[in-house]
Amino acid sequence: MKPQRIDAHQHFWRYRPEDYPWIGPGMELLAQDRLPGEFHPVLMAEGLDASIAVQARAGREETGFLLALAREDARIAGVVGWEDIASPQLAGHVGEWGRDKLLGFRHVIQDERDVAAFVAQPDFNRGVAWLQGQGLVYDVLVYQRQLPEVQAFCARHDAHWLVLDHLGKPALTEFCKGEEAYQQWRRELRALGALPHVACKLSGLVTEADWVRGLRQKDYENIVLCLDTALEVFGAERLMFGSDWPVCLLAASYARVAGVVREWAQTRLSASEQTQVWGGTAARCYNVA
Repeated sequence: MKPQRIDAHQHFWRYRPEDYPWIGPGMELLAQDRLPGEFHPVLMAEGLDASIAVQARAGREETGFLLALAREDARIAGVVGWEDIASPQLAGHVGEWGRDKLLGFRHVIQDERDVAAFVAQPDFNRGVAWLQGQGLVYDVLVYQRQLPEVQAFCARHDAHWLVLDHLGKPALTEFCKGEEAYQQWRRELRALGALPHVACKLSGLVTEADWVRGLRQKDYENIVLCLDTALEVFGAERLMFGSDWPVCLLAASYARVAGVVREWAQTRLSASEQTQVWGGTAARCYNVA
């Protein structure tokens, strides 16, 4: 049976301003409903079969919303939802969702005032350990500057997969100013890549560049540099493609986002390695049937 080609990171929402305060001025393109009927034609146009829907806001209603969509549509392979992972009722709350399409959880750690303190909380760590014991993935979302603050956390939780979103959000706006920002990001990424239970999503890069002024050739060269570095650090068997649709639309079309990774993969990877990036890694890490 031909393996599924999976977009491992995208979002759906019914837009209400109070639910998505991070959608600010200049991001009006996102201030509307973004649902499967719009997404799946562009997914299929790029030769992909399915996607993993990832939470875009905190709240249990987000998990319920995404699971309802996934249960109605086989093209949504599963959901990375949200829960209060530090809650003493975590096991009961997770049990309410069922396991047919639930793959894991994420919290937007990047928005925490003190990331190191947040990931050091005993209750939070007990919750993550429990999730791993259940075979559920935890997605790690931080900016480049915060990568040092999650290294000990990632090393501690080695009983199941952790997945680093968006390559740790490299500071692409700084890459054009000299080598320092890139070299710092590479060092921090290598520290996480040394942990065999950490995988990485090739996602979210176009919006880490200066998308307001429009992406230039140098921006795409920096994106390819990041892809090369991720391959060096993780190997193809721990990399997975993700579009970050619809957020990516602020900077580039879905076809452009997928095309950059496709062109890169065709010149760097063997056929079997490409199979890993385009779905094999995601299916293995998230236990997608």
